[in-house]
Amino acid sequence: MTPRELKSARKGAPLGAAKSVVIFVHGYGANGADLLGLADPLAPHLPDTAFYSPDAPENCQGNPYGFQWFAIPWLDGASEEAARAGQAQASVDLNAFIDSVLAAEGLGPEALALVGFSQGTMMSLHIAPRRPAPIAALVGFSGRLLSPETLADEARSKMPVLLIHGDADPMVPVQSLPEAADALVKAGFEAYTHICKGLGHSIDNEGLSLALGFLKDKLPG
Repeated sequence: MTPRELKSARKGAPLGAAKSVVIFVHGYGANGADLLGLADPLAPHLPDTAFYSPDAPENCQGNPYGFQWFAIPWLDGASEEAARAGQAQASVDLNAFIDSVLAAEGLGPEALALVGFSQGTMMSLHIAPRRPAPIAALVGFSGRLLSPETLADEARSKMPVLLIHGDADPMVPVQSLPEAADALVKAGFEAYTHICKGLGHSIDNEGLSLALGFLKDKLPG
């Protein structure tokens, strides 16, 4: 598959001066700007970090003003085959984007963290373990692990993972968190979890604070 170019914005440390990179991976129907705003509260605590947040490659079938990484059958009526094909292509796209960002910043994968939300968490949890070298960290908000039964056999690299989920999430059930964590641990990953009480399908200050502490601990510099 030929990767599609992803449009992205950047914040944080000047180009060439960053010691680490955080790439935000947004959810279904949103866009890169939706998560790039998180760089504002994070950057003062991670002054040597560059932040990127690409738009997903496809216009969203369920939200004409947003983007999707792949179709979701139970939301937009797409077939399972179309969803799998879209996920495979989006994985190629996101991997190519990651490689281009690291090359532009002059950094290796050990300086990279992925921070996903919802479908962005699904994408991050799918591609990061299948990359040839481990990244520094992965934070997943309000998502789930796709194909947990294949993770142990297909994982090529392992990184510390923090999963955060609201117990009042109406979109992605909170049970997705322990299911993902169990599969990660069984596959040999260092996995941490936190459930935010009363939180829906969102990111709150409690979760963001936990993510910040995790990133400061795992990223170089």
